[in-house]
Amino acid sequence: MMRKPMINICCVAVTPSNQQPPLTLTPRQSLESAAIYGVIESAADIIERWNTETSSFAKVTSMFYEDKSEAMMFIERVKDLQKTMDVLVCEDPNSERLMRAHKLMQIAMKRLQKEFYQILSMNRAYLDPESVSTRSSLTSARSSYSDFPDDVEDSHNGGDIIVELEEVSINVMTDLKSIAECMIGSGYAKECISIYKTIRRSIIDEGIYRLEVEKTSTGKVKKMSWEVMELKIRSWLKAVSVSMETLFRGEKILCDHVFETSDAIRESCFSDISRDGALLLFGFPEIIATKTTKKNSPPEKIFRLLDMYTSIAGNWQAIESIFSFDSISVVRAQALKSLISLGESVRSLLADFESGIQKDSSKVVVPGGGVHPLTISVMDHLTLLADYSNVLVDILAGSPPPDRSLLPETYFNVSETDDSPSSELALRFAWLILVLLCKIDHKSNHYKDFSVQYLFLTNNLQHVVSRARSSNLRQLLGEDWITRHFAKMRQFAGSYKRLAWGPVLASLPENRTVEMTAEEVKDMFEKFSESFKDAYVRHSVCVVADPKLRDEIKVSIARKLVPIYREFYNTRSSLVLAGAAAGGGNDNGKRNLSSVVRFTPEDIENYLSDLFLEKGSSGNSSTSSPSSCRSRPSLS
Repeated sequence: MMRKPMINICCVAVTPSNQQPPLTLTPRQSLESAAIYGVIESAADIIERWNTETSSFAKVTSMFYEDKSEAMMFIERVKDLQKTMDVLVCEDPNSERLMRAHKLMQIAMKRLQKEFYQILSMNRAYLDPESVSTRSSLTSARSSYSDFPDDVEDSHNGGDIIVELEEVSINVMTDLKSIAECMIGSGYAKECISIYKTIRRSIIDEGIYRLEVEKTSTGKVKKMSWEVMELKIRSWLKAVSVSMETLFRGEKILCDHVFETSDAIRESCFSDISRDGALLLFGFPEIIATKTTKKNSPPEKIFRLLDMYTSIAGNWQAIESIFSFDSISVVRAQALKSLISLGESVRSLLADFESGIQKDSSKVVVPGGGVHPLTISVMDHLTLLADYSNVLVDILAGSPPPDRSLLPETYFNVSETDDSPSSELALRFAWLILVLLCKIDHKSNHYKDFSVQYLFLTNNLQHVVSRARSSNLRQLLGEDWITRHFAKMRQFAGSYKRLAWGPVLASLPENRTVEMTAEEVKDMFEKFSESFKDAYVRHSVCVVADPKLRDEIKVSIARKLVPIYREFYNTRSSLVLAGAAAGGGNDNGKRNLSSVVRFTPEDIENYLSDLFLEKGSSGNSSTSSPSSCRSRPSLS
């Protein structure tokens, strides 16, 4: 329904009813009357030309598309007509000229409503939020082409496309603004706003749908498998990025531009257009966080929650800026509510994670003293958590940290005075690793051989230090922590070498210059052979996962054992050979020697080089070579 245009009411002196107003006009009044008549007729000329009721051409044609200059003239004539109506209502509210102007205004507003609707609906490609929000980026991109003079032709073509897109977008937005200002100024704000809200709300709803953000409920989420939920979370993360950078931001820019003259209308339009979509978007994390507090959640779920927390926190300034109106504060409140729920769920999962380490009761004995699955899973988890240290500082702020007195001074350098959030976060990570190391120390008791216990501790601590050194844990824990635990790992390795290979070394004479009989030398060789065989058989199943550490341990054992044995072999084997030869000839003596002196120094090196390889390893470390390439005596 068309309604009466807005007319400014002015105070008019009313003469008594028994008196007639003067009929004669002064020269000035005559000129004003002629001017008013001219304005009305000038407006009537162009308004009637685009009257959809009387012109078939006007009914099917867009004035702004057909003749832009005439469209702008139409706007100006309507504005002039409104000013004239304001004057006429003060002179005589019942004058025929005012009635005529009123009818013309109704026709003009009907035309502008049609134009407003057509521009909004036919230029969706140029008015979609992404195009609007990136308009300034297009300008920057266009100027950047000048930085590449070698690609003159490509940059010229690309620049032309950018200029064309930008110009169309600017022109369309300018046309909408002109129509909106004219309709609002003429008292037809309600009709203008209604058209705008209807079309633009559908664009936001369509955008949200295309981003795969759909309405869900706690009941539906509870029935979801983790795989489905994770896919929805990943879709949501993309949706937030696009929504804040283009969808809502672009809509805010367009709305601010079109209704620049009225703060109230801008607020009303943007609030009504974006409220439902924004609440749907920012309500999703709260529903997910509610379900995540349940036990037995997949370990990786905490990272998806942290991703959502990071997304909201990272866009918080944009959320406050875009949804700044009081009428849409509910969106800010929902985003904050989701942020709080996500933080609570993360804290709960961290507590469950620590409890899971402490309560781990698996009786798995890793073959050969290798890295325990618990060590691998916990360090994988912690290194990923360390990547979220910035948001974890916020999430854990105000949550009581571990008791500093529970951490030994030799384990972590704790300052009693440093209670900064970053320091407390480092304390939490150090505590979680200490819980792991204590559990690993307990699991080492599953090995009956003390030397393998130390190798087990060596392998696991090496894995912990290696993962910490190559991740953001290094910044959190500090170089001092890394250095201390690397040294501790070497102590464990030294204990392993002493317990495992010390008896072999002890089977050789301490004083190699003392005189010995052939029988004593023979006994010494046999003792060494049995000791080496026993050590090799027991430790040939042992593994050292890290190639560098594996080589270091093998080289260390070889450097202590081989030179002493080589010296003994070179100086004493001749006595055994001489005694064997005296008893049964040269050939028979050599056979007797090989039965007593079962290993040459090279054999010892070959056996040692094949130690600590994991099952399926090719042994291509820097100091080891495959034993199949050598000839060596059997241990049996």
